[in-house]
Amino acid sequence: MQLVSLEEELQNNSYPGRGIIIGRTPDGLNAVTAYFIMGRSENSRNRVFVENEFEGIRTEAFDPSKLEDPSLIIYSPVKVLGNDTIVTNGDQTDTIYEGFSQGKCFGKALSSREFEPDGPNYTPRISGVLHIENGEYSYKLSILKSDNGDPTCCIRNIFSYDNPLNGKGRFIHTYVGDGNPLPSFEGEPKLVEIPNDIEEFTKMIWGSLDLDNKISLFVRYINIESGKYETKIINKYR
Repeated sequence: MQLVSLEEELQNNSYPGRGIIIGRTPDGLNAVTAYFIMGRSENSRNRVFVENEFEGIRTEAFDPSKLEDPSLIIYSPVKVLGNDTIVTNGDQTDTIYEGFSQGKCFGKALSSREFEPDGPNYTPRISGVLHIENGEYSYKLSILKSDNGDPTCCIRNIFSYDNPLNGKGRFIHTYVGDGNPLPSFEGEPKLVEIPNDIEEFTKMIWGSLDLDNKISLFVRYINIESGKYETKIINKYR
């Protein structure tokens, strides 16, 4: 697969929607994940990331008085359960968390879910999980999407990465670009570079997202040996 510039991918797409990046630092020491949200409507833009009780984050209305329909915009994108860090673009975070608690695998946990019920967009549900145990690291990504906009068929793709390569990561997002309806992401998660420095990575992602549409960004570096992590959160409206 061809390596692409994450910076250019973001700069050249005014509306990738919501995005997940997972990978490993060049020195091999840290597992990395990032999650960003964007919005076009006032309701979607009225959000911030705040820490939750599961060592992760939840979305929250910046101005509660302006909150309209919370069903697809208020959720916990990140939760930690034992050795697993779950990152998703919707309330399927809870589905995966509960599935893992019951001993289900990633795919089985997601088997009850499909794309979002927001026709005609039918926004894909994108999900990831980082597994770190005994100094070993692997991750998975998933996308649940309609069949070219037809909601009668749900396409389910899972991508697994065992012993991820140093300095490399994968990037998956909800939309190819802006449009009406919004066109769903296509193909395999994109191969991108991951830097050693969390500050550098955070600034690059935030600075590359469209100024009008970007809302919030979460970045976490997890030490593969110790499990200790560092987190950066940026909110446009706080």
